[in-house]
Amino acid sequence: MTDALATPPAMLAQAKTRMRELAAAYALAVPGRDAHSLMVGLPDVKLLFMPMGDRDGAYDPEHRVIMINSSVRPERQRFTLAHEISHALLLGDDDLLSDLHDAFEGDRLEQVIETLCNTGAAAILIPADLMQDMLQRFGPTGRALGELSRRADVSASTALYTLAENTAEPVIYAVCAVTRAEREDGTPAASGGPKELTVRASSAAPGVKYSLRPGTPIPAGHPVETALDTRLPITEESFVPFRSGRRMPALVDAFPDRYRVMASFQLRPDRVSPAEAEGGTDP
Repeated sequence: MTDALATPPAMLAQAKTRMRELAAAYALAVPGRDAHSLMVGLPDVKLLFMPMGDRDGAYDPEHRVIMINSSVRPERQRFTLAHEISHALLLGDDDLLSDLHDAFEGDRLEQVIETLCNTGAAAILIPADLMQDMLQRFGPTGRALGELSRRADVSASTALYTLAENTAEPVIYAVCAVTRAEREDGTPAASGGPKELTVRASSAAPGVKYSLRPGTPIPAGHPVETALDTRLPITEESFVPFRSGRRMPALVDAFPDRYRVMASFQLRPDRVSPAEAEGGTDP
């Protein structure tokens, strides 16, 4: 499947492409995206819902069983089922599996496999034409993120990572919500402590070196805060509110969605200093 001289990063990109192809083909072959319909493509695999503690699910290839935690939200159960189906698809592709074992090992191999199965799950649950339609209609915006989550009936995090992977522009997406403020050492505050608007999940388009860490606070007066307070969508020139305090120029699109805000930060490369351009996560 891959060039023998491919580096691990290139290998991972190729593997993601192959995983999306496998998952998309699987999704086209099943009658729907509910649990029963999704299992039609694996007729010899049994689906069990059962208490699983902290685990969301698991796939047992020896006994051909997919187990889903019966205690988590239905939305999470559906994503987990798609994730475990992706494990079955990956294990059924000998070429892909061989390439992965040649390029990675140990914990890194396990991390890559989990990443690929998340990629596959998103491809199963989110039709490619729907995602492209959202990008064409709304551009790389917070609204595109919110609409994709709603129309595909997936979590905002699932929509976020899928949208980011398919965005050509230099954009960082984020889901923001009001949560308990963290202590100075980064640990959660005690119950009943103060609340603040923070980043809950974030993902950047390919090629963007920066990301917003979960727990990053949104400053007072920022368009994301204004959108939450007014319940009105806002698009304006502002900045990426990195936790370090650095403010990178960006066109911010903030789309309120119930108790949270879907946001996109389109970076302005012409306004970024050379030092920032060489940075990484949270410069």
